Amino acid sequence: MKKLLFTAAIAVLGFTSVNAQEDTTTSGFSNGDVFISGAVGFGTETTGNLDSNVFNVAPKSGYFVSDNIAVGLQAGFTSWSADVDGTDTVDANEFAVGVFGRYYFAPASQFSLFTELGVDYTSGDDKLADVGYDGFEVAFAPGINYFVSKNFAIEATVGVLGYSTSKADFDGAESTDNFNVGLNFNDISFGVVYKFN
Repeated sequence: MKKLLFTAAIAVLGFTSVNAQEDTTTSGFSNGDVFISGAVGFGTETTGNLDSNVFNVAPKSGYFVSDNIAVGLQAGFTSWSADVDGTDTVDANEFAVGVFGRYYFAPASQFSLFTELGVDYTSGDDKLADVGYDGFEVAFAPGINYFVSKNFAIEATVGVLGYSTSKADFDGAESTDNFNVGLNFNDISFGVVYKFN
């Protein structure tokens, strides 16, 4: 919940000033548009004597190949840490790079719904166990996009349906497969979009 509030506050504060400076008469997307977007998140939780933190950043760049379809490149970095009574129990990082495709249901409107399918290559390391891993993931998520000005929009994806597989970097390691269905407030991600003219 803290992650949601922190991210929402940044989005609202950032676009309050942008909205006052931009004209909203021609907002929305169309064929040939190029955009960049990004999301930054931070979460912290304390349960009993367990303290955990997560930080992530996820930039994207996309191009509309038709009025309703955008394709693009995406990247990401996530860092996890946790400790019990001051003793580290988790200290890990993960990098991701991949591609995505989106279908927008009303792209020329100020408000639009979309669905997104992404495929990423991932590479990470667990510093405490001194083990690295590589893998890939596929994720599907619905989202909303709202233009607050001609060029700036806020977006959110809600929930996720995904599959990931990874394998540790040591002899004899077996692949780990995960299926994920996220339908709670921790699975809402907010981002900022800039559309080039």
